This record gives sequence, structure tokens and C-alpha cells, in this order.
Amino acid sequence: MLTPLLGVCWMVDRLSEPRDVGPPRGYVCYRADRPLLIDGSLRDEQWTKAPWTEEFVDIEGDIRPKPRFKTRAKMLWDDKYFYIGAEMDEPHVWATLTEHDSVIFQDNDFEVFIDPDGDNHEYYEFEINALNTGWDLRLVKPYRDGGPALNEWEIPGLKTAVHIRGTLNDPSDKDEGWSVEIALPWRVLAEFANRPSPPNHGDQWRVNFSRVEWLVDIVNGSYKKVPGRPEDNWVWTPQGIIDMHRPERWGFVQFSTKQPGTDAYMPDPMYPAREQLHKIYYAQRRHHDKHGSYAPKVEDLAIGGTKADIELTSSGWIARVTTVDKEGRGARLCIRDDSKVWRED
Repeated sequence: MLTPLLGVCWMVDRLSEPRDVGPPRGYVCYRADRPLLIDGSLRDEQWTKAPWTEEFVDIEGDIRPKPRFKTRAKMLWDDKYFYIGAEMDEPHVWATLTEHDSVIFQDNDFEVFIDPDGDNHEYYEFEINALNTGWDLRLVKPYRDGGPALNEWEIPGLKTAVHIRGTLNDPSDKDEGWSVEIALPWRVLAEFANRPSPPNHGDQWRVNFSRVEWLVDIVNGSYKKVPGRPEDNWVWTPQGIIDMHRPERWGFVQFSTKQPGTDAYMPDPMYPAREQLHKIYYAQRRHHDKHGSYAPKVEDLAIGGTKADIELTSSGWIARVTTVDKEGRGARLCIRDDSKVWRED
């Protein structure tokens, strides 16, 4: 989806707080018995073990109309790869970009975002179009916090494929859609995961998917974007704002070694504390924009119901909230002025 990278298009107001769209969606990702055949079709028998995600919704949530076309995804994993498959209904499948690391969202595309340890920093993005052209990049931290995006980052061993249900770049007929398969090597994701990769049973990673869809006309036998019309952004779990680079809003993918269909998704008990910390983060940015300084106490931020300790530092601030982890143990969760989140015990 659109980002400030390379100076293209718009940039979301850095002070904008996402609208409340409820807790992120969760998914249990089961283990595959053998490596998958990556041909784009999702016909490999292994995919029958994986449930579909919910149908994608608008990036802003239910305040926007339901997407015109259905999108859904599946996930699996083994010792070598994190597998992602997606199906997209589409009456006119088109793509133009053929050079690796092009700005793929200028075409219709499918996008993957992964933050292994859920700290809002050091996360991955991958985009692919219907020509199987990819764009892989790593974010040191979100654009709102100064980025940067490292476009030179690559994924050695990546496998991708696209399957067209219809004809590509042919406006004379109506298509059914297109699907993608992606196999992301754990050894590459491990570079900045700061946790086991491949994951252990029960580990949860923050993940979201986005589909960019442009309105097009047929002009002289070719597809042309409708002038002046922005793209649609359809996602697995809504962001509450037109910006995919809010990792705190991504879904939770729970990795399982149990038999498919037998494991239950367990919501992160620390998620409410995370929400409190992000409310403080946005309130501190507004406070600094208005007063030129950060608030030393949470009471100064006018965000009722939030209990936290704030420490002013030489470079900014740190806020801490006491919570309980999934084992029922007390934990202290922290956030600082550049939105990095971590546990401090």
C-alpha cells in the first residue's frame, strides 16, 4: 500500500491516532507435513490443513464499504519456510511492473507485513503483483518515527508463484481472479526476529496482509487507471487508519505443532496493556506538538482510565504498565517515544 518511501503520493499525519476497530484478528498456523509445491494455485494437498482467514475488510474498518471483491488468505509452516497463500477475486487481472523492487503497489498487488517480536521495530514487508514481480524491504522502525525503509534488503531463498484464473492484461474477457503463494525462509526472517525462527509451538508473531486495488477503465483495448481516484486498501485485520505501517494493529499468528483443527487461538493477555501504552504514545506526540515538551505524568495527557508510570529521558520518555502474561506471571510492558515496545521484568 502507499507509503512515504521514494517520496510517492501522500503521507499520513504522523500525529494521527488510529480509530478503535477492536482487537486484532488471530489465526492458528499449523505445521505442514512436507514442503509445499509453490505454483500459485493453492492446489497442494497440504493447504487443506490450513483454515482460511476471514475475508478482508477495508483498511479503516467498518466505517468504509465492504470491498468490491473477495480476498482471503491461508498460512502454514515447516522447519524451512513460512508459507502464505492468498486468493483474490478479480474480474480484470492486470499488471505492468516487471523489475524486481519496483514500487509494486502502483499495480494491483498483495502485500505481507511481519513483525516477529511485536516491538513495532525491525519488521518486514513484501509485495507481489500478478506478473510475480516482488518488492522486499525491511523497516528499521515505522515511517511515523522516522523510518527508514531499507530497500536493499533481500530474501535469499524466497519462493513465489502466481496463478491467473483467466487471462492477464486482456480486457476483452472477464476473469475470475488470481492467487499467490509465498514461501519465506525462516533463516532470513531470523536476521532481525530477536526470537526463535522457526518459532516454537505457541509462539505468536504479528502479521498483516494488504491488497491494493485500483479502479480502471478500458481505453483503446488497454487497462487505464481512473484519473484522480485513489487506490482501495483491503486488509486481513483493519488498521483504523489508511496506513499499513502501524504494526501495533497487525494480527496475531499463533504457530502450532498440533493436528490441524485441534488447537485454539489464545488472545494475548497483554494486549490491553499494549493498547494503553499506544494511547500514551499518541497522546505524548500531541502534547509535544502543542507544548514543545513531553508530559511527566500520565494524568497530564487527558486519557482517562490509563494507569502508567512515565519517565522522562534525555532523548524523550518511557512509559511502563504492569500486566500479566499468558503464564499468569506479573510483567511490566514498556513503550518509548519512538514507539518501540518491550517487556521489562
